[in-house]
Amino acid sequence: MDFSQSFADQLKACSEYPLYAQAVETLQTNITRRCNLSCRHCHVEASPARTEEMSRQDMEACLRAAAHPEIKTLDITGGAPETHPRLVWFLREAALMKKRVLVRSNAAILLEKQYQHFLDIYAESGAEVVVSLPNLNHDRTDRMRGPDVFGKIIVALGELNSRGYGKKGSGLVLDLVHNPVGAYLPGSQEVLEREYRNRLRRDFGIEFNRLYCLINFPVGRYLDFLRGSGNLEEYFRLLKESFNSAAVGSVMCRTTLSVAPDGRLFDCDFNQVLDLSLSGQTPVHIRDFDYAKLSRRQIVVRGHCYSCTAGAGSSCQGVLQK
Repeated sequence: MDFSQSFADQLKACSEYPLYAQAVETLQTNITRRCNLSCRHCHVEASPARTEEMSRQDMEACLRAAAHPEIKTLDITGGAPETHPRLVWFLREAALMKKRVLVRSNAAILLEKQYQHFLDIYAESGAEVVVSLPNLNHDRTDRMRGPDVFGKIIVALGELNSRGYGKKGSGLVLDLVHNPVGAYLPGSQEVLEREYRNRLRRDFGIEFNRLYCLINFPVGRYLDFLRGSGNLEEYFRLLKESFNSAAVGSVMCRTTLSVAPDGRLFDCDFNQVLDLSLSGQTPVHIRDFDYAKLSRRQIVVRGHCYSCTAGAGSSCQGVLQK
């Protein structure tokens, strides 16, 4: 089955094709592919062996773009953003804009000697920290992320808590991310957040602000896993059968713009990995940022887009529908 064409047909059936951006409220910057981990579900296939990283010139262009009054959030991701040698400078410059700045961290890296200073840098800059904790089960998380990673995440979360992160009234936001370990959709975000909160508080004294549930995209290493386990077609079928037309209006590509390590622009992080360039006569590089053109661009859709519209929907900020 051609799932790319069938997704376009689904959008036509609910009068949403072509799909257009409504604004650019979030600039998501993928500043490096380097990471201390090689997680099985990583769609960008980050690892210690990757060398791609954003140049200072392109980071400066990102800051200029993020200064646009309609952009509310600068989202910094990787790889592990901490491995980028200019992250401290980037965070401090971003903080001067007085906008929402968040960093996506695997947290385990914050225990490594050369990166421990980010625990304090994050607190000083006021950046929100988003930590991936796929599962509350030690073995399941380690199976996805690597040996002993669960324990390292718990210790790092405790260190973030000690600096005020996740604590009421501190103003320092600590959010967690849950991904299914296998070829299935996540459960209720509300129920899982309650379970995470109760278990982490009871077992480790850990506090956090919100839990985001993300659907795994059939891209990168997760695509390899689906192929290797013989679940690829079945998983695509699950996503298609779970299509929720009400989620289409809130898909993140309508208000988010993704920047690759080389400065090229994409509708989302997943299109970036698949090298699906922006459509039409829109700027293709962050140095040529044009809010008017980019905020009303036609969005490029393919079969993997079913992941955003399955069930309650999925985005980097969790479910699209409560």
